[in-house]
Amino acid sequence: MQVAVYTCEECGFEIYQEVTARTFMPLIECPSTRCRTNNTKGQLILQLRASKFLKFQEAKIQELAEHVPKGHIPRSMTVNIQGDLTRKVGPGDMVEMSGIFLPTPFTGFRAMRAGLVADTYLEAMSITHFKKRYEEYVLRGDEEEAIEKLIDEGDTYYRLARSLAPEIFGHEDVKKALLLLLVGAPTRKLSDGMKIRGDLHICLMGDPGVAKSQLLKYMINVAPRGVYTTGRGSSGVGLTAAVHKDSVTGDMVLEGGALVLADMGICAIDEFDKMEESDRTAIHEVMEQQTVSIAKAGITTSLNARTAVLAAANPAWGRYDMRRTPAENINLPSALLSRFDLMWLILDRADMDSDMEMARHVLHVHQKCEAPPLGFTPLDASILRAYISAARKVTPFVPRDLTEYIAAAYSALRQEEAQNAAPYSYTSARTLLSILRISEALARLRFSTIVAQSDVDEALRLMQMSKFSLYSDERRKSGLDAISDIYSIIRDEAARLGTLDVRYAHALNWISRKAYTEAQLKECLEEYAALNVWQIDQSTFDIHFIDN
Repeated sequence: MQVAVYTCEECGFEIYQEVTARTFMPLIECPSTRCRTNNTKGQLILQLRASKFLKFQEAKIQELAEHVPKGHIPRSMTVNIQGDLTRKVGPGDMVEMSGIFLPTPFTGFRAMRAGLVADTYLEAMSITHFKKRYEEYVLRGDEEEAIEKLIDEGDTYYRLARSLAPEIFGHEDVKKALLLLLVGAPTRKLSDGMKIRGDLHICLMGDPGVAKSQLLKYMINVAPRGVYTTGRGSSGVGLTAAVHKDSVTGDMVLEGGALVLADMGICAIDEFDKMEESDRTAIHEVMEQQTVSIAKAGITTSLNARTAVLAAANPAWGRYDMRRTPAENINLPSALLSRFDLMWLILDRADMDSDMEMARHVLHVHQKCEAPPLGFTPLDASILRAYISAARKVTPFVPRDLTEYIAAAYSALRQEEAQNAAPYSYTSARTLLSILRISEALARLRFSTIVAQSDVDEALRLMQMSKFSLYSDERRKSGLDAISDIYSIIRDEAARLGTLDVRYAHALNWISRKAYTEAQLKECLEEYAALNVWQIDQSTFDIHFIDN
């Protein structure tokens, strides 16, 4: 309130009172000449409709983690926002504020007790956002040019995925999945008010040291709104909403947790397997209904949490145990697993060639503090955000001629799971919606309003690849196809060298890198010699490919 207006019941006189402080004393007696002459104490009535008000918001800002002095906790400050600046900021935004630093004088008994100490606040004059939300994003001229150039060059899907965390070696398919998580699919709202979510949820389950947490941290930096929490340090209340007493009014109020702060963004939960079972159930409703329902301290309400959940977890025994079934290793309830669109299983297997490549990559990053040359320039985070904000404006749909194809693919997935004694995942109708969501996200990346068959194939391929590390290990463990694998290794190496003659010592070296034995190599030589693919020297066991 800036100006309070009163009317006198006796004489109808209007009185104006200017309000300058945080508190004010209302007038009691009418100061008009008529009331004074008649010696009547006319009752004054406050006219709210005639008074002058100013929009006001009180916010609390907290220091960014990277600016906190050594050994300190983040400092926070009260900010008073007035006029047109109100409602410019929301919980979870990263902003830069400038204004006037002022003291708040205490009144009454508090002033006597405080003495010379005063509270301080910031009178905000301007607010600048670091990351704009996708809806508010307006493309600049240079960003539009960069996006058009990207589209003209082609292969944008591959290049955008490679630009995500280029310092992290490999994980190309995982990065493609994370790119689709950023893009998402449109949320469908049906005529009867039912909603079908468009956000993708991904869980990265894998051995220690495969850069899961680094990928999560990078995704939070790229996304316009991102909240990072760890399973051990998060309670169910901290993820959803907490009830506490408001310091200004003294009422019980709700304060949103991590999932509510990440509304229209990404919530990354690390150490997902270490969470208490009771706290983990708080996520169930958010992942499917995208709301947080609260009934606490007389407050019954529903908060929006339209967020994409990105979780990282370790297997039950720290590392993946190949002797146990996938269900035992993953150790998460199927009610939760079915809510994830993609469940990536990343195993850390010893392979001499890939280990050497990774070591070279890590050493290069360590020495130069940048990613090794990728054959193209990785895109900047701001360009990534601009491209994704443009892609999110497209609303693709599935054409009629694709419905049979998707239905057949889904039923085949169900059949495969039914025949498998120890299923790798829990396939339900949610899996079908996952295929549609991933396909629509791929169509958005092409700025296309129609989902193509190639999008559906890529969605099915990503689902297959997420469990590929398991399949290849199963095959290796049972020794079913070691002979074919050895043959393909020798053939590929010979083709790379451009020769038809292979020394036995070289072949043994190649296959031992892939953890195969000499006995398996000899078996392979005999089998393919019998098929007339190659000839074997009887004394040295050297290989000569028959050129046909």
